[in-house]
Amino acid sequence: MKGLLIAIQFLTRLPTPRIAVSGEEFAASMRWFPAVGLIVGALVAGAGWAGGRIDPWTGALAALLVWVAVTGALHLDGLGDIADASGAAHKDRERLLAVLADPHAGSFAVVAIALQLLAKLVLLRALIDDHAFLALALIPFAARIGPLVWSRALPDLHAGLGSRFRNVVRPVDFAIWSALLLTAAWTSPSLLAAPLVFLLWGWWLKRKIGGISGDGHGAGIELGESALLAAALLVVHLP
Repeated sequence: MKGLLIAIQFLTRLPTPRIAVSGEEFAASMRWFPAVGLIVGALVAGAGWAGGRIDPWTGALAALLVWVAVTGALHLDGLGDIADASGAAHKDRERLLAVLADPHAGSFAVVAIALQLLAKLVLLRALIDDHAFLALALIPFAARIGPLVWSRALPDLHAGLGSRFRNVVRPVDFAIWSALLLTAAWTSPSLLAAPLVFLLWGWWLKRKIGGISGDGHGAGIELGESALLAAALLVVHLP
């Protein structure tokens, strides 16, 4: 269970026991990212259900606030960095890396984060109105399978946080989480869109950015969650 605790400490702001962690143990904690998604999803769905007893907009706001608070806006930061880098680099690799390393948020980051939060709020409201709480609980889980795929399929953009996860995911990890994703899709069919989301984000990163980094993982999780929220809403309203 140490790997799970490390993953919870890294991906969330939830209280956990303080433990000593080696570099190898930190890297291996990626195998537990989807499990952390289940915890995040349960909290988001619970907040949405509680707020939804007042009205759907209150439920959506409660769910979004919990989503951001639990994750500490970690993935939103990655989304903002990727937006700034892709918007300001102009195909200059050195400029791209410099923008990614800059802790300040530019106009591209502000716009991307604002649109992401707005998209999640609107989609959450619609799904809470349709009582799609199971989908809400499972989407963060599915989105966090993405980093396992990208860490093996894409080259490292630079020697940073993302590169520490290189090749730590084993075939057995893919088998386990793939089987669980298919099982989850039995009750929430929109999760079948997850592999397509992973493929499209990986393709965009390779084409526009050149590889994967910690920011790429975070941005992929954020955009994957929004895409899966939209897929869930589409499934709910299919005739």
